Amino acid sequence: MSHASALRCRLLQLQSRFNWDLDPQDMDLESLSTRLQEHIKLRLGRRGAVALSRSSLAYVWYLQGRPEEAASLLNQSEEETRECFGEESERRLIVTYGDLAWLNYHTGDYTQSHTHCQRVEDILVKYPTSSSSVLHPEVYGEKAWTYLKFSWTYYTKAIECFHKALELQPDDSEWNAGLAIALYRRAPRALETSVNIEESPAIKQLRRALEVNPDDGILLSMLAIMLATNQKHQEAKDLVERALRIDPDNPHVTRYVAKYLRNEGDVDDSIDLLKQTLQRTSQSAFIHHQLALCYKRKKTAELMKKPFTNQVEVKRWRRLCIDHLDKAVRIKPSFVLALADLALMYGEEKNISRANELFQQTLQILPELEKSIQQFFHLCYADFHNYHTQQEAEAITHYTKGLLIPLDKYEWKQCAKKLKKIAERRLSKDKNDSRAHGLLGLVAKTEGDKKKAVEFYEKALDCDSNNDEYLSALLDLRMELQ
Repeated sequence: MSHASALRCRLLQLQSRFNWDLDPQDMDLESLSTRLQEHIKLRLGRRGAVALSRSSLAYVWYLQGRPEEAASLLNQSEEETRECFGEESERRLIVTYGDLAWLNYHTGDYTQSHTHCQRVEDILVKYPTSSSSVLHPEVYGEKAWTYLKFSWTYYTKAIECFHKALELQPDDSEWNAGLAIALYRRAPRALETSVNIEESPAIKQLRRALEVNPDDGILLSMLAIMLATNQKHQEAKDLVERALRIDPDNPHVTRYVAKYLRNEGDVDDSIDLLKQTLQRTSQSAFIHHQLALCYKRKKTAELMKKPFTNQVEVKRWRRLCIDHLDKAVRIKPSFVLALADLALMYGEEKNISRANELFQQTLQILPELEKSIQQFFHLCYADFHNYHTQQEAEAITHYTKGLLIPLDKYEWKQCAKKLKKIAERRLSKDKNDSRAHGLLGLVAKTEGDKKKAVEFYEKALDCDSNNDEYLSALLDLRMELQ
């Protein structure tokens, strides 16, 4: 076996981002790079978080063809880890040395690659685990944070790794906080409302993490958002006040508090907080998106003042909304929630070609995205056709696609409501409109009212007796009702 082949066999045994099946196609590398640089600049996170951000950024820069800068970052990460953890730093460097070994290998420096492999092996001899299949909790933790930072598609892997770290160190504040954040990000907000509040995995873990570290402002503000969603308003308010008292200058705390305030209807206070946060972290797509949602709420409130709507104010709020959505998607081009909202805003401005361009851009990546985001997109695209292009058939198609995603969310309810309105409008013009009866049958079926659905499909078939779609739906329903 050649020297290079033997070295590669050793490298494949290492714990490293190069070995963790991180697919560049799952990531928005430019946005990830910007976000990690912001974290480093602002020194965000708990002890050792900046070193971890440097290591993560090094891998991103390697993928972007910047190996020398990547190596420099990994060396800085090693230095920072040693400063931060002192005598306890060695287990924290297993992944850093693994990354350096792979990076040296890819740049042809086999001597340095061998040196870093040896460093990892020496640490593993000095600090053995219970078996060869068990990693150190620090390695599970770094793997989990990497999955959590790199892409939503890896959230399940992040949760698994945090669980493994906690099996070894149940009271560690970092692993408890990491698991809480991962569960919070993965939890579909509306689905959390359909279970007993204290049985929600995200809420249970947020409470557990705060038992271990009661002064984590980020966890306090995340828990506040979830509790407010579940109608626990007084406890949520107390948590928000505590988060702001403990960590008022942390942009992550202020962004979650601002989201909480917007959800509670305190839009002006939310805008003030988000503006303050932007002064520190201007390259946050999330904060620009949150500000845009505040301005969208202001625009909607102005429109509700009919017949006294001030069109100048409506245009002003819409323009501010568009400006911040535009910034959000420039910072993070794959930000589908912002892209769909921006397209809809352009539709309102009658800039139909720009709106269409953004919707088509989003359609390309839609199949890869989580179901809740797909549902939100279909609602926006359907609204665009329903209200701005008058293409009713397209509106029906996308409301239906949104309806058929089985998530009990606001978007699902809106799809059902708007399909009913379209059907009722059609029936007011022609009571024998089979399409309208069929739509009402579909909505009744998805709402769980099978008897009513049968009645609507029977009416649809009375109007169009040869329709296979209605016949098939009716037969299925009758079988289910038997």
